[in-house]
Amino acid sequence: MSTETTKPAKTSLSIGAQFIAAAAVWGASFLFIKVAVEGISPAQVVLGRLMGGAVLLVLVMVLTRRKWPTGMRTWLHLFAIGILMCVAPFLLFSWAAQYLPSGLSSIFNATTPIATMIIALAVLPEERLTRIKTTAMLIAAGGIVLVLGPWRLLTDLQDANLIAQLACLGGTTCYGLGFTYTRRFFRSHTYDATTVAASQIGAGALVIAVLTPFIGLDPVSLSPAIIASILLLGAVGTGVAYIWYTNVINAWGATVASTVTYLTPIGGVILGILVLHESIHWNEVMGGIIVILAVLVSQGRLTLPVASLSLRRMRKLQAHPDLEGHHGRLR
Repeated sequence: MSTETTKPAKTSLSIGAQFIAAAAVWGASFLFIKVAVEGISPAQVVLGRLMGGAVLLVLVMVLTRRKWPTGMRTWLHLFAIGILMCVAPFLLFSWAAQYLPSGLSSIFNATTPIATMIIALAVLPEERLTRIKTTAMLIAAGGIVLVLGPWRLLTDLQDANLIAQLACLGGTTCYGLGFTYTRRFFRSHTYDATTVAASQIGAGALVIAVLTPFIGLDPVSLSPAIIASILLLGAVGTGVAYIWYTNVINAWGATVASTVTYLTPIGGVILGILVLHESIHWNEVMGGIIVILAVLVSQGRLTLPVASLSLRRMRKLQAHPDLEGHHGRLR
């Protein structure tokens, strides 16, 4: 009897630990990128990251005897996803890391669900613009403006800070395009998440390997910290963490698992302050909180007071239909 009751608890604890570990690793990835770009170019950072992740995931594919996707059309889609989900956003965030604190980059990364929602509304026929989604987009827009700090516009234009922030938003837009593309073209496939991840990361590694001789032949200055950052970004951040996250999705479902996005900015900001002694401005923190609130609203996890009152009124009318005529006469 005791074995049956304790086993689910151990499983839940294990999944919870993997969820927190994935959030911590992805939050720390912005710190690793910031350290890495001090000695190597952004393209070289992406090359090391994707190669490390690809090697680990290929080993997982071999050890678990998974079958690779087949067909030219399927692989063309996988290469497109690899570019949208890996190559392009990793390059943009790595380039921006030369000018921005790692904590600020992690805050911008929290806009990914909003970017995904906006792109899905434009591309996917089944997506509809509701009052809640409209409210969420307006809240997110306000949060992004607050993070950008328009009162520092002239200074930002002079030191490339604004362009770097826009590059981060470009990276989250790529993620939104990638998620939407994956949803549209792989909704009926029979491949599991690990197979798709290994394929798209492997495809991305091939693409950046071809591009690096043209865009990333800067002088290399390696140090133990830079080498460790690249290894952690690749093997852990782009490899092991995805396996953890897949386990969380299988155990808790995709909706609950997606809340990892709320935790990564917290880890990114804290690590940036503690390790790199970065300073984060009040508007960046408040703007990040507003963006996260917008994500909660868009996913129905946070109900606005007006919506809550409307919902209660609707339930009351359903329970007492005669009240509708009464309210009509009063109006």
